[in-house]
Amino acid sequence: MTSLNSSASVRTSRRPWIMLVVLTLLTVIGMTVVLPVLPFVVLQYVSNENDLAVWVGILEAVNGLCAFLVAPFLGRLSDRFGRRPVIIVAAFGAAFAMTLFGIGGAIWVLLLARVIQGLTAGDLPALFAYLADITPPEQRAKRFGMLGALSGIGTMIGPALGGLLAAVSIQLPVFITAGVSLTVAILSIFLLPESHRRENRITAIALRDVQPFAVFTEAFGRKELRGLLIGFGLLVLPFGFFVNNFTVMAYDSIQWGPTAVGLLTASVGIIDILIQGVLLGILLPRMGERAVIVSGIAAQTVGLIALALVASIFAQPWLFIVGALVLAAGQGAAQAAMDGAMSNAVGADEQGWLGGATQSLNAAMSTVAPLIAAALYATVSHAAPYWLGAAIMIVAAIVVGRAHIADAAKRSLEEAPEVIDAVG
Repeated sequence: MTSLNSSASVRTSRRPWIMLVVLTLLTVIGMTVVLPVLPFVVLQYVSNENDLAVWVGILEAVNGLCAFLVAPFLGRLSDRFGRRPVIIVAAFGAAFAMTLFGIGGAIWVLLLARVIQGLTAGDLPALFAYLADITPPEQRAKRFGMLGALSGIGTMIGPALGGLLAAVSIQLPVFITAGVSLTVAILSIFLLPESHRRENRITAIALRDVQPFAVFTEAFGRKELRGLLIGFGLLVLPFGFFVNNFTVMAYDSIQWGPTAVGLLTASVGIIDILIQGVLLGILLPRMGERAVIVSGIAAQTVGLIALALVASIFAQPWLFIVGALVLAAGQGAAQAAMDGAMSNAVGADEQGWLGGATQSLNAAMSTVAPLIAAALYATVSHAAPYWLGAAIMIVAAIVVGRAHIADAAKRSLEEAPEVIDAVG
């Protein structure tokens, strides 16, 4: 009876949502402080500057591969023991990994740090499963949008801070990242209540449930998830080209340093706040998840084409800025709506499993995206990753247009508009 009462109080209390807000914000700040300086840290250990894009790609691919291998296990672990332990372990892992990355000394040390970071990368999937635990289905897409807006705030603060700190030391933003991750771990230990009800937890973890390819087979075998997962993968891949390559392209094409890159990434955060924190709450109930996802994909296509032009024939800072902002706006809107649609397609006892599956798919794309982007950038042309990304987006729009989507947010407005008004 005590556990049932405790579970109920977690679902009705404001504290879980407040802690989710705080931890998500800190996690994203910690992840993005280091973005403007990452290639410049790597550059210290690369003998040939022309190899920089390749080494950045390798480091990110190693991180993605490790996350791909462990994501299903971490997701299922949260279904068995709760979200809180996974969040804590992931935060400590990130703190240790970024400390090691900051110490550096050789390229193999950087590789080891990315391996550790990847093997403990369970924080964001667990936080998103936490959101699903404490949110009714019809409100999830909207709250995923709110969480995306928080990510935007973190993306605004983190890179700007990282770019400014880089003026003091290239390593300083890396150590700040480690400190933020340690803060997340401590807050989670003392202040974060468990969200996953005991009656919704699985009783055992099957070997099949923690094998990435077996998880993929089951997830893609479900009609209600298949189209969304394919669309999700196609959505993530081109954005992975951008995330892992845009700092190098900014350095090569328009001669930007870490401070300028950090300020642009902060502007991306502002766009995320406006799109996911304001517009999604208006658009989702009226358009539904499918239309929002397709519109976001269209915006990403425009952004990728603009970046391809910057890298090929029109190396203008203003076009680089516009392309990056439009791409980020489209990705934020499409991602939040897609997260909500997938969450609504599974039961309460499978939110961690779904988080593991999507994180594993995201990690798989994060493994190949840096390698593809680096190979195309170095051997074909600087614009090649972005032209390919635009073509992939067209395919993604077709897939999502045909996918099975319940459009719970739109249906909720049609059936009970007063509920939306009360939530808003």
